[in-house]
Amino acid sequence: MTAAATGTRRPVVGIAARTAPVTLQGSALTVSLALQSHVDFLAAAGCLPVVLPLGHGAQELAGTLDGLLVPGGPDVDPALYGQPPHPSTRAVRPDLDRAELALIGAALAADLPLLAVCRGMQLLNVQRGGTLHQHLPETTGDDSHRPATAGFTFGRHALELRPGSRVAGILGDSGAESFCHHHQAVDTVGTGLTATAWAPDGTVEAVEADGRPFAVGVQWEAGQTADDRFHRALAGAAAARAGRRHPQPAGSTRP
Repeated sequence: MTAAATGTRRPVVGIAARTAPVTLQGSALTVSLALQSHVDFLAAAGCLPVVLPLGHGAQELAGTLDGLLVPGGPDVDPALYGQPPHPSTRAVRPDLDRAELALIGAALAADLPLLAVCRGMQLLNVQRGGTLHQHLPETTGDDSHRPATAGFTFGRHALELRPGSRVAGILGDSGAESFCHHHQAVDTVGTGLTATAWAPDGTVEAVEADGRPFAVGVQWEAGQTADDRFHRALAGAAAARAGRRHPQPAGSTRP
């Protein structure tokens, strides 16, 4: 039975858009887009996904949403955490950084359920005053987090999870694994955040915001595998928020 048929309201989850050049009918265009799997996973979990083009006051919508997903993307401008750029730091988009930092800040201020993926987790950390490793191979001694292969290849790591954390609750207490593709990662953890998962080499793989109903960052490529557990967790938190904001009339029943 659908939400419309029962009079319930689907939680609305914003997905921060990326911009990309495309060619359509012979014309070169720039479009705002979202990874289709983020859309599909959230919709399958009962949400109404909405793509948020950035840079035009998107943060003003935070109070109207029930959840927010900030996906992966280009390197974060190191000037935001007080460092000069490393030679391997590239494709920096200061305009995108400013827009997403404002959106994340508005989401935290509104206690909006938040899932921050890859670059999104790094931005969450920077927004809270943390810093990043600009090029992990210089810290870990290898390229296992972004394998140097001819095609796109995931780095795979067993995860150590903080017992009792939300991430451990989502993944289970044993056998958790990350599928990642990144060369930057959290260095100093930001104020009000707690690291809750690590790779065997000590790289921080997940953070959670203290005292929030749901504000989780994961360093791996959630959304690029068939694993939808974090999308379902975000959907559950968004549904709980929607229920508080839009309570059902007395006498009605949920499916």
